[in-house]
Amino acid sequence: MNRLETLDQDLPGPAAPPTSSVAGPPLAHALRFWLKLGFISFGGPTGQIAIMHEEVVDRRKWIGESHFLHALNYCMLLPGPEAQQLATYIGWLLHGTLGGLAAGVLFVLPSVFILWTLSFVYVTYGNVGWVAAIFYGLKPAVIAIVAHAVWRIGKRTLRTPLTWFLSAGSFVAIFFFRVPFPLIILSAGLLGLVLSGTRWRRAVVFSSSAHPATAKPVESEPVLPPRARPTLGRAVRVLLVCLILWAVPILAVGSWLGWNHAVTQEGLFFSKAAMVTFGGAYAVLPYVAQQAVERYEWLSSTQMLDGLGLAETTPGPLIMVVQFVGFLGGWNHPGTLSPLTAATFGALLTTWVTFTPCFLWIFLGAPYVETMRKNDRLSGALTAISAAVVGVVLNLAVWFAGDVLMPEGRRLDLFAAAMSASAFVILLRTRAGVVSVISAAAIAGLVYRSVVQ
Repeated sequence: MNRLETLDQDLPGPAAPPTSSVAGPPLAHALRFWLKLGFISFGGPTGQIAIMHEEVVDRRKWIGESHFLHALNYCMLLPGPEAQQLATYIGWLLHGTLGGLAAGVLFVLPSVFILWTLSFVYVTYGNVGWVAAIFYGLKPAVIAIVAHAVWRIGKRTLRTPLTWFLSAGSFVAIFFFRVPFPLIILSAGLLGLVLSGTRWRRAVVFSSSAHPATAKPVESEPVLPPRARPTLGRAVRVLLVCLILWAVPILAVGSWLGWNHAVTQEGLFFSKAAMVTFGGAYAVLPYVAQQAVERYEWLSSTQMLDGLGLAETTPGPLIMVVQFVGFLGGWNHPGTLSPLTAATFGALLTTWVTFTPCFLWIFLGAPYVETMRKNDRLSGALTAISAAVVGVVLNLAVWFAGDVLMPEGRRLDLFAAAMSASAFVILLRTRAGVVSVISAAAIAGLVYRSVVQ
């Protein structure tokens, strides 16, 4: 048995309560799904979470609504890309450590290759207009996906006056007053914790229909296998293995190229950045841009903006923009290596140190989170967080819509508005999948830019 397998031994202990006799999916089936998700996970975290919810909960019924929201609320509290961590959590629930690794890796692997290719095209030819043409049609469809997610999640979550108040309050706080996302989530969680302190207050404020963790399970929710008992020994094993995997590539590159080489410095810097990426990519990008452009001079401010545009138009988490930064840093400061070799090592090391901590947070914390699914006070806190998340998602939808429908403050883009409205109606009124909508929108954008303009 290798060391990774020992991280998730099926020790006797608390297991997820069985909810039906329906078995989970075979591992091979799940692997095909996670790989597909890696290619279609457009739209930033909100769009990606929406796709996962539709596929995993609504269509495939691998886990129930309450389990999904419970896992999502935990991931929202962690540093790093919450959508990738949610995929890792669900993969772990279904198939243990191997399932979590597969889900987390396959969620980002396609974007690694796609963004490397686009980065090479960028530094070699300096022209990615054909990509912009394709995604000119894609971005309005992403607005529709996010808006559909707000409608669907809100319909299930906002069941009481307090949950509506929390959702509206979080939107106002983040949209108008720029209150940091972690502070909103923390405040909502504390409020839910306090109000769940007494049984009569909890029954009034968080009714069973609004309480994800105490709601009756969906009949088709699969029986989840027993998970590792959250013991000190298991936590130490997880911590040691993940820290070794995190540190060894940096130590190897530093010993090979020297500690002042751009690639080594990227590994060290983005390891620190991975610890503070609370609130999503947009919260940490100003810090990353300032350090990468002004302090380390890995790339220019114009190149940073171009990289953000490429990352926004590729599948995977938006934080993948750091791979572009790593690529440009190696390309512009290759040292004794060729520019392409240094750029490739910079991109890969940056991606490695950005996502390895995500597996640590999930494998270390998930067993504890699972044992607390029936804890009333914790469930009340997570219910409040779910309501606040609806407002946060709405904020991102509004922000994204303004950027796409009225680019740079100009007049309304009629093509984008029509595409977004059409995609939303299709998602709301038909059974068309997200992949079909995205594909049709991308083709429409390419045709429009090629023929009309």
